[in-house]
Amino acid sequence: MSIYVGNLSFDATQADISEVFAEYGSVSRVSLPTDRETGRPRGFAFVEMGSEAEEDAAISALDGAEWMGRDLKVNKARPRESRPSDGSGWNNSRRDRR
Repeated sequence: MSIYVGNLSFDATQADISEVFAEYGSVSRVSLPTDRETGRPRGFAFVEMGSEAEEDAAISALDGAEWMGRDLKVNKARPRESRPSDGSGWNNSRRDRR
């Protein structure tokens, strides 16, 4: 399981996030997604910790906490949902639309 961390400062780094969560247990992975076009952070991250008890402690302590000038939103990450095509053909290659 992993933790979703939202409303992050755009200045936050993986090391910053890991340091904050390490206060509640062992951090095994931090993923900080970036925008494909600009390469800038998207304002959220996913954190994986050593145990569910550590994750629960971090969520309890950090959800709503102010960090780097922002109020964090911290909860259990939900599985990624597949997005249906909107029928516009956008997901198809240009070659197929001739």
